[in-house]
Amino acid sequence: MGGYKLASREYQSEDTVISLGDVTIGAQELQIMAGPCAVESREAALEIATIVKKGGARIMRGGAYKPRTSPYSFQGLEEKGLEYLADAANKAGLFMVSEVIDTRSVDLVASYVDILQIGARNMQNFALLREVARLNKPVLLKRGPAATIEEWIMAAEYILAGGNKQVILCERGIKTFENYTRNTLDLSAIPVIKKLTHLPVIVDPSHATGKWELVNPMAKAAIVSGADGLMIEVHPRPNEALSDGPQSLKVENYLQLMEEMQDVARCMNRSLGKNSGLKKTGTEG
Repeated sequence: MGGYKLASREYQSEDTVISLGDVTIGAQELQIMAGPCAVESREAALEIATIVKKGGARIMRGGAYKPRTSPYSFQGLEEKGLEYLADAANKAGLFMVSEVIDTRSVDLVASYVDILQIGARNMQNFALLREVARLNKPVLLKRGPAATIEEWIMAAEYILAGGNKQVILCERGIKTFENYTRNTLDLSAIPVIKKLTHLPVIVDPSHATGKWELVNPMAKAAIVSGADGLMIEVHPRPNEALSDGPQSLKVENYLQLMEEMQDVARCMNRSLGKNSGLKKTGTEG
């Protein structure tokens, strides 16, 4: 089982299931995390939260801190973005996930969100992994673009060893010689993770492909491969998005995907809850 222990099937044979209120990740019901790559404004966050809810997703995603390849690209609204995300998600009755990028902001981000995301660039930021390990809050750990499966599991081991047992793995594509897509989605990693570990695994077909028209087929393929859920980028006007517009689904494409996912879920003897209860009483109908 390599150098990892707590993540292994030998240590724990039954699947880990993470609960957020009435939402479970790693159980029979598939979970969709949907929303914009970056939180852009209060109004935009509220608009997208309504769309996410309408499609049936239970968790809203949105970046407030955006580590970008170029220092001149939009870097996120930081705490103001977290405020907008939390306000929108709460009004729609959704849970929320957002990225934390350094040790200094862990407590701040944790005070707003339900799931802390460790981005691909930070997968082996061991100081950050140790910091989120001390919290009693789920952590979504994205696979690094050049990380082997064992390196990815070992990163999760840091969090588990630090006392936080609520780890969700996220496959989001790896770097290969292919440049037509943003990354190469490693679907084989899903059954491998399921064999080697007890941790839930979701797939981000948006970052994996970088092209909105590939998100739908790759999302379906991920579920057929055994994923416990998806992370999907959605934006009502992708051409105006401040981050990753080309890979974001328009409203109609998101709603179509969510409808088609019902059939895929049934084929896998799983379910995709549609507005099956709220985190709290929301103001959106």
